[in-house]
Amino acid sequence: MNTPHDSDLGATLERSRSGLRDSHRRSLMRLLFLITGASLGVFACLQALNGFWWVAFSELSASLLLFVGVFRLRTSPYLQRWIYGYLVTLFVFFLAIMVFPDASVTAFVWVLMMPVLAYLLLGKREGLILSAPFMLVGAGVYFVHLGQVNSAYLVIDLLNMVLCGALMLAFIHMYEIRREEAEQRLVDLAQTDFLTGLANRSSFQSTLARTIAECERSGNGFALVIMDIDHFKLVNDTLGHDAGDHVLRDIAESLAERLRGTDFVARLGGEEFGLILRDVKSPDAYELMDELRQRIADRELVYGEARIRVTASFGIAQWPEHGRQAETLFRVADRCLYSGKNAGRNRIARPLTAASGDYSSDTAVQCTR
Repeated sequence: MNTPHDSDLGATLERSRSGLRDSHRRSLMRLLFLITGASLGVFACLQALNGFWWVAFSELSASLLLFVGVFRLRTSPYLQRWIYGYLVTLFVFFLAIMVFPDASVTAFVWVLMMPVLAYLLLGKREGLILSAPFMLVGAGVYFVHLGQVNSAYLVIDLLNMVLCGALMLAFIHMYEIRREEAEQRLVDLAQTDFLTGLANRSSFQSTLARTIAECERSGNGFALVIMDIDHFKLVNDTLGHDAGDHVLRDIAESLAERLRGTDFVARLGGEEFGLILRDVKSPDAYELMDELRQRIADRELVYGEARIRVTASFGIAQWPEHGRQAETLFRVADRCLYSGKNAGRNRIARPLTAASGDYSSDTAVQCTR
C-alpha cells in the first residue's frame, strides 16, 4: 500500500493566519520593504530640501533599515514579528505626518491603507485588532486638523473621511469572512470522501503523520487499523453499484457511531477504511475491533426487496511496537489484513511479536488471527 506524503492543507491554512501562505506573505513583505524603503529615500531628500533635517534623517534611517530587512526576511524565522514591527511603525508614521504642522490634507488618505495592509498580512481577527485603533486615532487627528467644525463644508469633509474609513473597514472585514468560509468549504471538499462523508485518504495520511508526531512527544501509543469489506464486489455485481454505495454509507455510519471521539476514521478508497485508535494498547484495540466486526456481521441492510449482510476483515498494527513510521505501520496492518482474508475473512489479524521486532518487509511480518 503506497503512502505518499500529502501536505496537511487544513493545518497549513490555519498557520497562514491570512488568505496568504507564509511564503507569499514573506515575498509580499520583502516587496513592501523595498517599495517603502525607496519611497522614504525620496521623501527624505524632499524634506531635506524643505529644511526639515530631523524628518529627513529619520526617513533616511528608516529607509536603510528597510533595505536591510529585504535581505533578512528571506530566511528569518520571525516573520510575524517583522510584520507587526513594520505595520505598527508604518501606522505610527502615517499618524505622525498627519499631525505635522504643515500637513497636507491628502496625508489623511493613508488612514484608508491601514485595514488593507493589516487584513492582508494578518488576517481577519488580528487585522481588525491592529487597524481599528489606529483608524480611530487618525479620525481624531483629522477632526483636530479641521479645527472648529462650524460650517457645512467642514462637516462634509469630516463625514467623508469617517464614512469612507468605516466603510473600507467594514467591506474588508466582510470580504475576509466570506473568503474564510469559501476557503474552509474547499478544504472540507478536498479532505472529505463525497460518498460516505468520512475523511478521505489524503486527510487520513495527514492525520496519521500528525498522530505519530504527537505520540513521539508524549510517549503514548496508538493502533492503526485497516479494514476491508469482504466480498464487496459480489454486492456490486449482483445488486448494482447503488446497492454497493448503500453498504458503504451504512458501514461508515457504523464506524462513526462506535468509535470514540478521540479516534479517527477515513475511507481509503473502494471498500477499504482506515482507523486510528489513540491511547490504546494492543489487547484493547483487538477487543474494540472484534466488537465492531461482530456489529457489522450482525447488521442487516435493506435495499429495496433485498436483504444484505456483509462482513469485514481487519489488520492491526501498534505504534511503536510494529513500526515508528507511517509506511511501516501501513505495511504491517495491510499484510495482516490480507492474512486474515486468506484465512477465511471476517477476522481480525495482528502481528506476532517477533524476537527481532523487524517489520521492514512483508516477509518479516507474521500475523496471528
